[in-house]
Amino acid sequence: MSLELLSEHGSFGGVQRFYKHASAEIGLPMRFALYLPPEPKALLVYLAGLTCTEETFTMKAGAQALAAELGLALLMPDTSPRGANAPGESEAWDFGVGAGFYLDATREPWARHWRMESYLLRELLPQVQREFRLDPARCGIFGHSMGGHGALTLALRHPGRFASVSAFAPIAAPTRCPWGHKAFTGYLGEDQEAWAAHDASALMAARKTAPYPGGILIDQGLADKFLAEQLHPEAFEAACAQAGQALTLRRHPGYDHGYYFIASFVDDHLRHHAAQLLQA
Repeated sequence: MSLELLSEHGSFGGVQRFYKHASAEIGLPMRFALYLPPEPKALLVYLAGLTCTEETFTMKAGAQALAAELGLALLMPDTSPRGANAPGESEAWDFGVGAGFYLDATREPWARHWRMESYLLRELLPQVQREFRLDPARCGIFGHSMGGHGALTLALRHPGRFASVSAFAPIAAPTRCPWGHKAFTGYLGEDQEAWAAHDASALMAARKTAPYPGGILIDQGLADKFLAEQLHPEAFEAACAQAGQALTLRRHPGYDHGYYFIASFVDDHLRHHAAQLLQA
């Protein structure tokens, strides 16, 4: 995978870069952002939500200052394939089909390009770790909304790939909400067993032991208009209790679903990951 550097910008003693490359897994050009602190000690992957790109968290969250201090490199991939010209793709950004949802589609016309899980785990992450000499054993993952769903499910589906996990307002039980039903029907068909394999609450409930002994952190705004119908953090909370998984689920009055919310608490997430990734 040859990386094309699109731009770079000095930031808090490190460098913020934006890249483009031809993805073998997706079959289309893909973009990602990478923040390299002055002394990288670990890598933290951030997965963004619907309508976002590799630029959204990079420019809105204000994470670089503390990341530089802690020695955390930040990898921000784009959320979805773009430009495949699949039927309905341009009209589908409503958590139907079109948004990546961080899984590999099995139904046409999506199966050819909508392979975000394989892209991230088999292609982008290993390449970035090799290219920039980042220790695979010191890698965490977090995300927001659709990306919070992705962070939780990828962490649970791939034991050992991530040493820490957290999320902002994740879609915590997609098999129980309209967004999840639309996406899973479009990408995976009607088989609800296949859906459960990409549902963080179902995955956690199936665990016999706690997969993250250092704990999982989730922040949720109580003024989030999607909370009651779409997000269901209480389902993940119950699944963690069943599995004996330590979970800090913080509910914040007055905060909505947007990046003012994320920027308010992103430092806590960076510290949460650093405490687990930078242990001797």
